[in-house]
Amino acid sequence: MKKTILQNVVWKEGKHFVAQCLNVDVSSFGTSEKEALANLHEALELYFEDYKGDKINKIEAPILVKQQLTHA
Repeated sequence: MKKTILQNVVWKEGKHFVAQCLNVDVSSFGTSEKEALANLHEALELYFEDYKGDKINKIEAPILVKQQLTHA
């Protein structure tokens, strides 16, 4: 079995926590941070079950940056 290290981010959105993998376009949610990460883990297992590609985006030291946007 091949082991891959993935970078994930978790944040609170309303009454739920959202967990998102930065390496591939997969995310999930739960009522707690722990549940959101467990759900993300399950979603990633399902994603990689049928994954045919050989390239996973390598994310090193992500930085959270705030940006202000003015719109109509």
